[in-house]
Amino acid sequence: MTTRRRVPLLLGGGGALVVGLLALLHSRASARQNHVALASEPKGVSVVAVVASEYRPSHRYIGRIEPWLQARVGPQLLSGYVETVLVRPGDVVLRGAVLATLSCQVASSSSAAVAAQARALQERQRALASETTRIEQLSEGGFVAANELDQKQAGLRAASAQVDALQAQLVGKALEVQDCTLRAPFAGEIGERTMDPGSFARPGTTLVSVVDRHLLRVVADAPETDAAGLEAHTKVSLHLLASDATLEATVSRRAPSADPITRTVHFEIDLDPDVAKVPVGTTAEIHAQVGVSKPVSQIPLTAAKVRGKTAAVFILEGDVVHARSVDVVGERGGLLFLARTLEPGTLVVNEGRSKLSEGDRVHVKAEQP
Repeated sequence: MTTRRRVPLLLGGGGALVVGLLALLHSRASARQNHVALASEPKGVSVVAVVASEYRPSHRYIGRIEPWLQARVGPQLLSGYVETVLVRPGDVVLRGAVLATLSCQVASSSSAAVAAQARALQERQRALASETTRIEQLSEGGFVAANELDQKQAGLRAASAQVDALQAQLVGKALEVQDCTLRAPFAGEIGERTMDPGSFARPGTTLVSVVDRHLLRVVADAPETDAAGLEAHTKVSLHLLASDATLEATVSRRAPSADPITRTVHFEIDLDPDVAKVPVGTTAEIHAQVGVSKPVSQIPLTAAKVRGKTAAVFILEGDVVHARSVDVVGERGGLLFLARTLEPGTLVVNEGRSKLSEGDRVHVKAEQP
């Protein structure tokens, strides 16, 4: 009897305990529930103050490093097989040094043949001169007809003309023989070697190139509309891609005329090779400021969304932000320059602007521009 009375009591107590636990859990869940809309809570952002600044437009040009002198050496008068090439890229040569030689048997033989013909004609000329002198003496005594004397004198003049022609041919053949030995036109370094012994070279073919790097040049072309801002002595900034170096320099010279096809103006900047220390033919970026400085408002590029010539920003007034569009003047080095319609000192949202809408309330933490 005692056991039967305990069972209902235990069941009732367990049920009451379960109901109590459920009520406690419901109470705690209700206490943690947010009854305020998330949209009405202030959004965390950071802001920066607009800074008054000056902006001068800067144009960028792509140039290349060129040596002060450069020559492509090869035969100009004759064709032949390359016998020797005595230099390789990087070799230092003096003016007149032998760079390569060509096979010159034909040119040498032709030169020798012309020289022999010239000697033979010179001997004939001397014989005709002697004979003409004797005939002139006989003509003075009346022993020779004047017609015969005229023919001898004409023959002497013809022989002299033939000798002059052969001597001219001999000079041409001598030039061909000299063309077989290729020499450095000036002191410098070997830039390229395009042929090896055994190759066949024709007139105009380049065997090696010689560069003189005692002074380097940065050469570039600018649109004709920028010509006024690239006069001699204009200061520019150079970024040499080969060495990743940035240098300050000045424009050394500018062409007086524009290219009739591309409508661009050529300009050059001289560089000290000890300062530049880059190979020729490499790329250089040229930054030149043009126009005049103008007052602008400066903000970080991350504080605006730029579309074309307009930037969208959020301005902070109290704890509320307002969207505003401002004209873009320029951009440089992570900074955005805007028209002065955006007053200096105005606070604009920097971080967190992507989640904002017009009229949102924000919780801000100011940061230095």
